Amino acid sequence: MEPDHQYEPYKIIEYGGTGEIEEKKSRFIAHVAAAGTEEEALAFIEAKKKQFWDARHNCYAFVLGERGQTMRFSDDGEPAGTAGKPILEVLSGSGIRNAVVVVTRYFGGTLLGTGGLVRAYTKAAQAGLEASDVRTMCYGYAVKIVTDYNGIGKIQYLLGQRGIQVEEADYTEQVTIRIHLSFEEKNAVVREITEVTAGKAEIDISEPIYYKRE
Repeated sequence: MEPDHQYEPYKIIEYGGTGEIEEKKSRFIAHVAAAGTEEEALAFIEAKKKQFWDARHNCYAFVLGERGQTMRFSDDGEPAGTAGKPILEVLSGSGIRNAVVVVTRYFGGTLLGTGGLVRAYTKAAQAGLEASDVRTMCYGYAVKIVTDYNGIGKIQYLLGQRGIQVEEADYTEQVTIRIHLSFEEKNAVVREITEVTAGKAEIDISEPIYYKRE
């Protein structure tokens, strides 16, 4: 069975960054953060407004949900469509979910015009995302494998060949390891592990979940 399109991978912010650009002496400072709920996003926005209370504008956008079900933006006094929407387009277009971007503008004395504002807020949002640590969330399974000491070397070699990371290992009378497998690779990997251990490995597979791929 193939996953539904709604379970495609998406990206998250591991650590938010800060990016800054200057346009005709106006400073545009982008701050990025992870936000799991609308309350978290709004709290981050309010914190930045307090931090940069002396700025002319604190425009923002956020995207919540694995499929980007909730999107909000604000121009915060800039001409309609010149700030919040460009920030949102950068954020949603990046594939990043559960994130908020606030772009603070310190006015430099020169009007930029609508096109100039769109470009500036777009570039600032891009700079903020580029400065952030972004990870990918994949749809798949948490898998626990229990094997003997003869089998573990073969399993580790197989996983290494596929670039699959062992996230936890417990060496007692037997060896227990935990890994994550994507929806697409699960059947092949389980079959290969069964083959190399002659069916001796116990393989416990979770219900489908989203997991973070390093």
